[in-house]
Order: sequence, then structure tokens, then C-alpha cells
Amino acid sequence: MSRQVRDVMSRGAVAVEPMTPVARVARLMREQDVGDVLVTYDRDLFGVLTDRDIVVRAVAGERDPNTVTAGSVCTRPPVITLSPDDTTDHAVELMRRHAVRRLPVVESGGCPVGIVSLGDLAASEDPRSALADISTADPNR
Repeated sequence: MSRQVRDVMSRGAVAVEPMTPVARVARLMREQDVGDVLVTYDRDLFGVLTDRDIVVRAVAGERDPNTVTAGSVCTRPPVITLSPDDTTDHAVELMRRHAVRRLPVVESGGCPVGIVSLGDLAASEDPRSALADISTADPNR
């Protein structure tokens, strides 16, 4: 049974501005125990930065994480997004089609209000699945 994205999304996703140094973003990700942040400018979605982006585009590219910025290594528009009113079935379809694990949730004006992950959907749609168990387990620190 499909639900609305608003019912399963993580509200108040961590956000940074495009000029934030990647090293600072990485520390924020560790503190907040998240693998991605929304890159926003003036309340609008500028891009999405994942832990993998930091490793592949900054560290492996031998760019200094203290000087390279979130805006220069994040996934830039067009970023695939959802509305809080979209269905979880639509979220699953978009994740499959675009091979992504997380989607920003934005209001009609483009203002980000959260993020929905593959784990959020698994816990909602199939709470007994292995992915749901992993996604809802306490963090491994």
C-alpha cells in the first residue's frame, strides 16, 4: 500500500551552503550520523553532497578538503526531487530509474523540507525485510 512521501521522509535534512569547505561538511556528517547533505543557497536547493562525492570527487581527486567547497563537488541540478505529496511508489520508481538511494523532498517553490532514503522506504513498505532491519538499527560507531 503506497503512502505519501511526507509520512516516511526524514524531516529537517542537514543542509550547508555551497561555499562550505568539504572538511567541515564531513565533520557535520559524522556529528549528525548522515551520509548526505543538501546544498542550499537562499533556501533553494543547489545540489546534494554525499559521503561518496567527498571521497571520489575531492579526496581521490587530490583536492584539499579544507579549501574545496561543497558546491564544487556536489551533484548539481537537475537533481531529481520529490514533493511531500508524492507517493512512496513514485519515490521507488524514481530511485530505480535514476539509480539513486536518496531523494531530496522539496515544496512547490523549490524549498527543501527533507530527504527520503531507500532505507526509509524499506522500513515503511516492508518492515520485516533485511534492508529495513539494517536501516533502523543503531549506528555502528
